[in-house]
Amino acid sequence: MTRFRSTRRYIKALTIAAGLVLIWRGMWYGLDWIDGYLFGGSHALTAIGGIILGVLLLAIPDGDLKELEKL
Repeated sequence: MTRFRSTRRYIKALTIAAGLVLIWRGMWYGLDWIDGYLFGGSHALTAIGGIILGVLLLAIPDGDLKELEKL
């Protein structure tokens, strides 16, 4: 019975990992399409915009950037 539970956990973990990778891949392609459509493929503009948006998403909830200290 223990081996069966271990196998189920392993399969569940692999399924979750695959799902996350596929979501990330879809988002990546979607944002790449938006980059080409809105900015003509200028990766510099979207990189700067992504950095600014990321910092705002980290700062807005609690008003500081303590999350970056963990890096």
